[in-house]
Amino acid sequence: MESSSIGLIVFLVIIVFILFSSFVTVQQGYIAVITVFGKYKRLLRPGLNMKLPIIESIYRRISIQNKSVELEFQAITQDQANVNFKAMLLFAVMDQQEATIMNVAFKFIDDRNLMQALTRTIEGAIRSYVANLKQSEILGLRSEIVVHVKEQLDPTLASWGYHLIDMQLNDITFDEVIIKSMAKVVASNNLKAAAENEGQALLITKTKTAEAEGNAIKIAAEAERQAAQLRGQGVALFRQEVARGILEAAKQMETINADMSVIMFSMWTESIKNFAEVGKGNVIFLDGSTDGMQKTFRQLMALSNKGLFDSMSKNQPDSMPGTNS
Repeated sequence: MESSSIGLIVFLVIIVFILFSSFVTVQQGYIAVITVFGKYKRLLRPGLNMKLPIIESIYRRISIQNKSVELEFQAITQDQANVNFKAMLLFAVMDQQEATIMNVAFKFIDDRNLMQALTRTIEGAIRSYVANLKQSEILGLRSEIVVHVKEQLDPTLASWGYHLIDMQLNDITFDEVIIKSMAKVVASNNLKAAAENEGQALLITKTKTAEAEGNAIKIAAEAERQAAQLRGQGVALFRQEVARGILEAAKQMETINADMSVIMFSMWTESIKNFAEVGKGNVIFLDGSTDGMQKTFRQLMALSNKGLFDSMSKNQPDSMPGTNS
């Protein structure tokens, strides 16, 4: 009786174990791959599924969610500069079709091998692109590098059953020595630009100053020319008036048959009077003796005898401004 009870208990335990092992729960976002004695059989979708106990087994649970990985690696530029890259990669299983899931499940032994192959592929793509660039071009070609890597990586990931969603180069740095040298280059370029700007500003200032001085000299010269012209015109008018007055006086003296020495004496006395009134401290020596005055009269009369007044009369127009003919 006891042996039969034990056998019944064992049988019930086996039945319960078989029932429990026949039900499989697959979490949302995963697909289970079922094999029979190591050979692919079918897929189990998310939810509660049934499988043949002992015969069917779950080989792998494939995640169909997005996966992100951060990679760090180094590349060498054309001018032998070391560049450190830090990239973020976002990828996922291409679709949920059976062929795609089989490819993902059996292409690599595990996820560690997948990530190793993925890392080496990205490093190779970036290094081959960076090797043709100079260090000064790297920072300005960040987006071009990403496009190049995507073009190289998409076909490879597709052959593994994945597709690339996004890739970003979060950080691009150089060795400390290169960073210092680049900083010196930037500083020297800034100093050069500042010197050139300062030189241009100084040149413009001097040019404008020279132009202003030239214009001032030109304006002053033009004003001096006009003033000299006006002074000349004034002197000419003064001489014309003096000549007209002498001519009128000479005509009147001739009319009354008077001696011309009277006019000379009047001019002499007027000259001395003008020296006394207009003079501003300058010393002018004049021979005011009787002999000196007679000598001056003789010189003036000699000029008169040579036809001075006749020539003045001939050169004057018949009608003077302000007089009647």
